[in-house]
Amino acid sequence: MKLGIKLTLFNTISKLVIVVLFVLLLPTLIRDINRNYTDNWLRRQKDKVLKIVMGPGIKNYIQNGESYGSYNALLKEEYVSLDVDSTNENIDTIINENRLVEGDTIQYRILSRTFKVGHQNYLLEIGKSVDTINETTAPLQSIAFEILLGMVLLTILADQVYSTYVLRPLGMIIKTKLIGHRFPHHTPYTKVRTTTADFEYLDISIHKMIQTIENTFQKEREFISNASHELMTPISILQSKIENMFEREDIIDEVKVRLLEMQKILNRLKSITKTLLLISQIENDQFLKEDRISLGELIHEVYDEISIRLQEKNISSDMSIPAEWNLVHVNKFLLFNLFFNLINNAIKYNREGGEIKITGHGGGGLFLVEIADSGIGISPEQLPHIFNRFKKFSQSLQQDSFGLGLPIVKSIADFHRIKIEVSSVPGVGSTFKLIFPAGLIEV
Repeated sequence: MKLGIKLTLFNTISKLVIVVLFVLLLPTLIRDINRNYTDNWLRRQKDKVLKIVMGPGIKNYIQNGESYGSYNALLKEEYVSLDVDSTNENIDTIINENRLVEGDTIQYRILSRTFKVGHQNYLLEIGKSVDTINETTAPLQSIAFEILLGMVLLTILADQVYSTYVLRPLGMIIKTKLIGHRFPHHTPYTKVRTTTADFEYLDISIHKMIQTIENTFQKEREFISNASHELMTPISILQSKIENMFEREDIIDEVKVRLLEMQKILNRLKSITKTLLLISQIENDQFLKEDRISLGELIHEVYDEISIRLQEKNISSDMSIPAEWNLVHVNKFLLFNLFFNLINNAIKYNREGGEIKITGHGGGGLFLVEIADSGIGISPEQLPHIFNRFKKFSQSLQQDSFGLGLPIVKSIADFHRIKIEVSSVPGVGSTFKLIFPAGLIEV
């Protein structure tokens, strides 16, 4: 999962947690807000009433000791009452209490306050219906929730936009320096524009690392190329000297056998040197891709050259390649070597009386060639390393390694952007799949 998506998910989940907590606490918050608002309203009403009744004005409301009361006659939502207080207690409270009004029991939020005018104590009560207070709770909750939800959505969108903006340099680094980099081919350094110091440091560090790896690869290629060129001359000289010694009459048969063994070793060494030189030339792009050939005809050419080996091991072959498949923008010499090595290995590691199948499949813009054999197979431990140069395997076979045949196959395939997939079952056989890009084959 990409870093930007992870950040967005985290922000979204954290905000959803906040929303859930807010929704759970919202009734309590609204209730407290309503109560505080009501209490403040009651205090303001108290101040107004006291301002009116203090002093001589009290006689206008209480006469002959009778109490005064004023109610909202229709809805009974509010009331104000004045009465003589005979308890002489100091009261200043706001509580919920029930009151009997015209035969109805109604719960009010009541402010009670005692005050003194002259030598007489009075009790003031101002009440507001609890039902009236609660009527605003649901609308307030709904409004608060809608506002919160809108703010959360806006912040999620803002987080997404900002995360995309902040992480854009990281995406450019991955795209241009890693995914889009034709490793290990050298490309000039292009600085990724960013105001984030960490990304700038990462960009420079990756470039330095790639540069170091490219220099190391280049030195290896130069060494292989130079060593291969230098080895060819002494090998040819030794072969020539051995061949001249064969023509001498004073050489006994035992020495000739030894010379023949030496010649075989030199031939093997010469073959390895040529292969290393070929790999070096491929990796240094010293071959042109200007040929147009029929894939079926190319494989038939390989078959004609290697058919004698099929007969020696009594191996049957079955080839089914569409005749209309033509390879374009390729190097025929290299592709010939690719198929030669694969088919040669299919024979080399096959059993007596075995079989080889070469088939082509097409569809959905993909072109696939399979080379399957009924040979000894490759163990799961060895399979990831078969394209490694000089990789030795401990196995009870007539061959002690896969040599350089498969590494050169991999180099040629990479040169032509051909993907290779290998599957194998020990004792059953191996299958090499060559997946050609659409632009490499014309139908």
